[in-house]
Amino acid sequence: MIGRVKLISKCLETMVKHHRVTAPFETGAPPLRSTTMTDIRPELSQCTLCADRFAATATGHRPNPVVWFQPGARLLIASQAPGLKVHEANTPFWDASGKRLRDWLGVDETTFYDRSRVAIIPMAFCFPGYDAKGSDLPPPPICAKTWRARALDTVPDVRLTVLIGAYAMRYHLPGFTTVTRAVADWQNHPKGVFALPHPSWRNTGWLKKNPWFEEDVLPRLRAAVRNVLDD
Repeated sequence: MIGRVKLISKCLETMVKHHRVTAPFETGAPPLRSTTMTDIRPELSQCTLCADRFAATATGHRPNPVVWFQPGARLLIASQAPGLKVHEANTPFWDASGKRLRDWLGVDETTFYDRSRVAIIPMAFCFPGYDAKGSDLPPPPICAKTWRARALDTVPDVRLTVLIGAYAMRYHLPGFTTVTRAVADWQNHPKGVFALPHPSWRNTGWLKKNPWFEEDVLPRLRAAVRNVLDD
């Protein structure tokens, strides 16, 4: 018996030495996770990955990541990218579209900008710039590829996600086809997910053509927001 115990101990020592002890996986138990969370916000705030890209735009601006999230938030605004006014103010939705969005959500400005309750994580954290015709450029894909998953990991307590615009919908909704279909299909999205058109003045025509959005979707969205923020 003593010899067998010594033999087993020697085998275990050898396995540890060669990093072969994988019992939590072999027994079906979930892998151990770190209890610490790396705060990416300081690093993200200094990101210059797109400096050359932005310098070549009609606006010729420098990177300025607008970082507006922290752990503990219950409501996630998954938006597109900052506009020029947001770039200059360093505050998300600091324009007319922000006023419309807050009306859609049924929240005031103080609540909307309370990072302990609301996280705003766009597909690109910097203003992408304008092209030669003065039109908005799309969010650079490298931004989401580099930062998005890590940013979302920072807000594990989110219970309601509001997707704004096609870029966010394409990222979060499997089988996404069009904005109109995604907005109308709110009952079939994963639990706790709403899709909204961008609240820009450019979509005023869309709102007139689709009155069901304000009649059917917004009341349910506002109720969901109240339920999450008041809990």
